Amino acid sequence: MHADSAPDGLPRWIRTYGTGAWFLIGIIIVVGMVVFATARIQMVFIAVFLALVVASVLYPIVSVLAQWMPRPLATFLALFGSFLVVAGLFTYVISSVADQWDTLADRFQSGIQTILDFLESGPLPFQITQAEIYETINSAVAEATTYVRENAGDLAGQVLNNAGAVAIVFTILALSLFLTIFFLARGEWMWLWFLNQLPARNRERTHAAATAGWYTFSGYARGTMIVAIADGVMAFILLSIVGVPLAAPLAVLVFIGAFIPLIGAPAAMIIAGVVALAAGSVFDFVVVILGVALIGQIEGHILQPLVMGRQVSLHPVVVAVGVTAGTFLGGLVGAIIAIPVLAVTWAVYSAIRQVDPPMNELPEVDAKIPATAKE
Repeated sequence: MHADSAPDGLPRWIRTYGTGAWFLIGIIIVVGMVVFATARIQMVFIAVFLALVVASVLYPIVSVLAQWMPRPLATFLALFGSFLVVAGLFTYVISSVADQWDTLADRFQSGIQTILDFLESGPLPFQITQAEIYETINSAVAEATTYVRENAGDLAGQVLNNAGAVAIVFTILALSLFLTIFFLARGEWMWLWFLNQLPARNRERTHAAATAGWYTFSGYARGTMIVAIADGVMAFILLSIVGVPLAAPLAVLVFIGAFIPLIGAPAAMIIAGVVALAAGSVFDFVVVILGVALIGQIEGHILQPLVMGRQVSLHPVVVAVGVTAGTFLGGLVGAIIAIPVLAVTWAVYSAIRQVDPPMNELPEVDAKIPATAKE
């Protein structure tokens, strides 16, 4: 029997790669089942994800407070303090909008007239008259009115569905709050109970893998929060210096957009640029756009490496592909959770795998053309 043949007569490389192919098929089936199951209980998954994010952000605060008081009381104080911060932020934004509303309406009207004059008599190779713009708007309004009149029944049903969606949102928030309280107050006990349900030989390795995953997830959540706050503060300073109205609400929009990888913060800042153009001048718009580029450079080259460090070590190509795939699979929610899921998966895999010594350079390969190819 040939040395490279298996006992059943098959070449050894066929058995090796065949076994690997079956393992790969099994992994794909498991991943597909996880994605399918998650899609079926998407709302529950979102609630658990939100609870984990909030718990990872507040866990250090709760741990510090728990040194001087019972942990349940520390959990309550941390959650109550975070609610006060969020409520204060929204109160400030609403009051800012109310105080600037009259001035903003006048500036918007003047800015829109400036834009219309620029389109009609500006240096562009084409001209769009105000009459054409008004005619297009009136035509769109007429079409919308006709559509509403012809589809009133369907629209009423959609309104009822949206009312049900609001109830679902409140249910998700309530479940997320309930889980967050238990994760912060009894998280370690819950995890110890889970480990005790496993065979003794698997407990230590499972705990090591889970610890690596939690370290990466919590680092990503806290790092994203810090970067989002920094983006919001820099946006507020920039918009305030330029004199763009509603600087505080736009800065909050930038803060929220920072949680959407790659596109969130730039999209929010572009909206701020449009507001600067409509309520100010072209110069304000250019300054805001240049400020957007500068903030993006500061975030990408200073904040992200400094805050995230080694906790989330994903190549930009992986980030781009992951966000795109997550968007196709789950829309906006998929885009938000794609990066932490990929980062945690890679961290867990890195914790349980056995790494061979790395190569310092690519090996030299003597590529020869097979004899059959020459013929």
